[in-house]
Amino acid sequence: MDEKLKKYDYLIVGSGLFGSTFAYRAKQEGKTCLVIDKRPHLGGNLYCENIEGINVHKYGAHIFHTSNKKVWDFVNSIVEFNRYTNSPVANYKGRLFNLPFNMNTFYQMWNVTTPEQAIAKIEEQKREAATRLAGREPQNLEEQALLLVGKDIYERLIKGYTEKQWGRACTDLPAFIIRRLPVRLVFDNNYFNDKYQGIPIGGYNKLIAGLLEGIETKTGVDFFENKEYWMGIAEKIVFTGKIDQFYDYRFGKLEYRTVRFEEEIIDNPNFQGNAVVNYTEREVPYTRIIEHKHFEMFGQEVYDCPKTVISKEYSTEWKAGMEPYYPVNDDKNTALYQKYKLLADKEPNVIFGGRLAEYKYYDMAPVIEKALKDAENC
Repeated sequence: MDEKLKKYDYLIVGSGLFGSTFAYRAKQEGKTCLVIDKRPHLGGNLYCENIEGINVHKYGAHIFHTSNKKVWDFVNSIVEFNRYTNSPVANYKGRLFNLPFNMNTFYQMWNVTTPEQAIAKIEEQKREAATRLAGREPQNLEEQALLLVGKDIYERLIKGYTEKQWGRACTDLPAFIIRRLPVRLVFDNNYFNDKYQGIPIGGYNKLIAGLLEGIETKTGVDFFENKEYWMGIAEKIVFTGKIDQFYDYRFGKLEYRTVRFEEEIIDNPNFQGNAVVNYTEREVPYTRIIEHKHFEMFGQEVYDCPKTVISKEYSTEWKAGMEPYYPVNDDKNTALYQKYKLLADKEPNVIFGGRLAEYKYYDMAPVIEKALKDAENC
């Protein structure tokens, strides 16, 4: 397409959080944007469907958290966030344990009531693990975890869950996957250390709608079905899809883990009493159950809504046609990504952003930070 005929300053491929935030800031700078998405809806993995009056996170639970006041103020300028605090519970063979590992967990595990007692128990089990290693470095995730927290916590709360997540035995996973395991010697079930956390009041669709207000969007459009056309329609491309697909898998395909969801409407106002319950034994095939109403309904509100919606999550290896979720950041895939990144760095008119384009796990707040920075630097 002739330069004079380019219709937009930016074509943004993907309407997830990175693409939508970039479009918002670019529009503020007076730029023209077109956002396209191959799905029939906007919002990427943040998309929620309202079922029985409940905003269901269709692509997995998303909990916003940050210590960056600028980012927190930014999202709240689009839509007000509620007070939701992430306090997951682990179910191991019918016994419940609070997460993250804290004094409630240790009381449930060993009936200890003071930090001193908890430390003594953990240190005793860590010494046993160190003795077995006999001075050598941990060779796999199991050895690393045992050295960090000991046998009881590892076997009940880490081993089965991790093996389901990765589809591999912990003895076959590299030690670096678990570099540290936070142990909190206080009775605090708040999973995140960040100063701010919550869920948009009315669901994440309101956040995406606010970010994309006044911006042209097209859904049900596959960039790769007519790549040459879309590459020529704007001065610059913001690409949020898979970086290996952008380069037609020139060096091979990057690997991902993905998640399958089993959704169920239950004729009961309160199924499990918490938004997130992890199932940490290997024999239970799903990793966790999400009860969506608890993200936005508190106290009596839970019972004012007579039904509930749950999602069981099954972690599996990604295959073509599935939604890629988590990069497999082992040595092989990291080296492969670096080859693609070298190509991307030489693209003067393409900006790669987000978890698929950058092949890294992103929490939502850093995605927003990166998108705002990239938009301001263009």
